[in-house]
Amino acid sequence: MFAVLKTGGKQYKVQAGDVLRVEKLAADAGETVQFNEILMLGGDSPVVGAPFVKDAGVQAEVVEQIKGEKVIHFVKRRRKHSSQRTKGHRQKLTLVKVTDILSSGADKSGVKAALGASTAVSAPAPKAEKKAAKEAPKAKAAAPKAEAPKAEAPKAAAGADDLKKLSGVGPALEKKLHDAGVTTFAQIAAWSDEDVAQMDEKLSFKGRIEREGWIEQAKELAKG
Repeated sequence: MFAVLKTGGKQYKVQAGDVLRVEKLAADAGETVQFNEILMLGGDSPVVGAPFVKDAGVQAEVVEQIKGEKVIHFVKRRRKHSSQRTKGHRQKLTLVKVTDILSSGADKSGVKAALGASTAVSAPAPKAEKKAAKEAPKAKAAAPKAEAPKAEAPKAAAGADDLKKLSGVGPALEKKLHDAGVTTFAQIAAWSDEDVAQMDEKLSFKGRIEREGWIEQAKELAKG
């Protein structure tokens, strides 16, 4: 029996025992996850989803978090700019081993869903949180103007580092970092791989932090 599953915008044909590399999942090595977007089940009685097969799933064990092969491309601007630069990128991937294919009962299996790392960060809030978010603007409108913490903004700016010293950071990007709560070199120097992935999503510059070497620069600037 085989199944065709969808994850990370790609489709994979799998059967029990297969080992495959997929877009990075929000799971640790040794965990069991379940892919719920099943496009087709094959075997003696094939089933094709519309678009997914109801109550079907593919369970897999996370072997390890890895990176793909380095991709290098050359960027050259002619005429006015006359600049050239080589860029490199390694895609973050997850190595999984398929353990079981469920033709039914996947909804009640209790196994953690296989979510992409970026999806897990921006996962939709529960209904109670959504309701609270809708009521928040009403509470703000009813609150007196004097309670708005406008006077605290200059204090935060006074203790902030000049993030424009980092390679590739201008006034606009510095403002985005401030909006995300990043104001000092020490914060950037302490970023983990997960922090870098989350910040890539917020800044909409995927891979830029690693390419420009922000963390190494921030460590040096924080010392000074």
